[in-house]
Amino acid sequence: MNIANWLHATALLRPDAPAIYHGESLYADYRRFAQEASHIGQRLVQNFGLQPGDRVALYMQNRVEYLSLLYAIWWVGAVAVPINYKLHAKEAAWIVGNAQATLLFSDDGMLHDAADLSSCRELGMKDGAFNTLVEGAAHDGLAAPASVSSNTLAWLFYTSGTTGRPKGVMLTHGNLMAMSLCYAVDVDNVSTDDTMLYAAPLSHGAGLYNFVHVRFGARHMVPQSGGFDSNEILGLGASVGNLCFFAAPTMVKRLVQAAKAAHADGAGIKTIVCGGGPMYAADMVDALDTLGPRFAQIYGQGESPMTITAMRREVISGRDHPKWHERLASVGTAHSCVEVRVVSEDMADMPAGDCGEVIVRGSTVMQGYWRNEEATRQTLVQGWLKTGDIGYLSSDGFLTLTDRSKDVIISGGSNIYPREVEEVLARCPGVFEAAVIGAPHPDWGEEVVAFIVVQPGSAIDAAALDAWCKSEIASFKKPKRYEFCPELPKNSYGKILKTELRQRLSST
Repeated sequence: MNIANWLHATALLRPDAPAIYHGESLYADYRRFAQEASHIGQRLVQNFGLQPGDRVALYMQNRVEYLSLLYAIWWVGAVAVPINYKLHAKEAAWIVGNAQATLLFSDDGMLHDAADLSSCRELGMKDGAFNTLVEGAAHDGLAAPASVSSNTLAWLFYTSGTTGRPKGVMLTHGNLMAMSLCYAVDVDNVSTDDTMLYAAPLSHGAGLYNFVHVRFGARHMVPQSGGFDSNEILGLGASVGNLCFFAAPTMVKRLVQAAKAAHADGAGIKTIVCGGGPMYAADMVDALDTLGPRFAQIYGQGESPMTITAMRREVISGRDHPKWHERLASVGTAHSCVEVRVVSEDMADMPAGDCGEVIVRGSTVMQGYWRNEEATRQTLVQGWLKTGDIGYLSSDGFLTLTDRSKDVIISGGSNIYPREVEEVLARCPGVFEAAVIGAPHPDWGEEVVAFIVVQPGSAIDAAALDAWCKSEIASFKKPKRYEFCPELPKNSYGKILKTELRQRLSST
């Protein structure tokens, strides 16, 4: 089944319902949304010979036309390749080439200047390409999307590439449907009155949440800024209401800071789905104290998009539960459509509370990596997706992540999980952000090094941090060095780049 059928069905059922907004200005109702998608899809076939299975890349900032283009691609059975617009042009060009894309939509039509794109036709939005393709759509009927099987490739989702070249995760129409249905079951209730705000890149997690909101006939909003502006979001919550959005932990911290400065409580924000990196318990408590019970949390990877575990707002805000603090430090329980295990190197289940690698299987797990059979063999083992994440399951099924397998520090023969140390540092008064890595040591193998961003106006120093850690964790886990920096390096999704921190240490 083609996931574009969801838009088609909603357009037939609720054609006059508001669909897409630019800020608070209405761009399209569901009739126009579906007509644009259908019409553009046919034009791509007629004008450029687009065939089912062909890849179409989107390298653009968040914009109202983005959703119409995505659905146009699926309407005719082609494959979408969304690329984060924050990537360098050369990085984007590499993805276009790897995906063997036939067509590319970009903001300015100038990506071909960065690399040889002779096999790919580029269409610039600022050059009027979209307007040409959409012309006459309002006079069309509404033909049904192409018939495809649930196993048909729909989305090539390129990983962030923090450890090398990004890999193209092959997601099918069935993968996307399973993920979307799990949102309504495991993450948050969806209403036709909701407004899904795309403040994070549509090319990744934020964009994946469009599907369930399309199926419910909810509203979709691209902010005027096109990105994550905390004050803009607080204002939209107050004026629009029922605002829902995906945010990485660093974004949540920025929003909480802005709310405190403005003496705002997040009125009108319904749900903030936090994911994409570790949300430390201390930061979540601060967010709850500032904005109230508006948070859900998810853990997923591109390889099982947004769907490995989840925590609904009732669990996150349930302070009366005797295990609340323990659960708050976790990433929740398995989504309804997957099984989650924690295993040893030989794939044997670890006892509750013992660390191992997190593996998952179910209807959201990818088909494999595009044109990368070796990586697929290493990652999909015995029917399970090996996530590369280390964690443990509690006796009641809550998964707590300790680290990526490559980030575990081995010092003096003991395993030290950076997230445990980071959780302690995050609670220390005066610390805004912390990242912990291992550095080579001649005697111990590795030593613990903490990179610290200090809260504005704080005078905290290494001695104070040392005293705090001594009072909170075992001595062998305590950082042996503290490196103070104005900010931590992050990729375009807000994830801290520990590879860059390691490079900083090696160059000193």
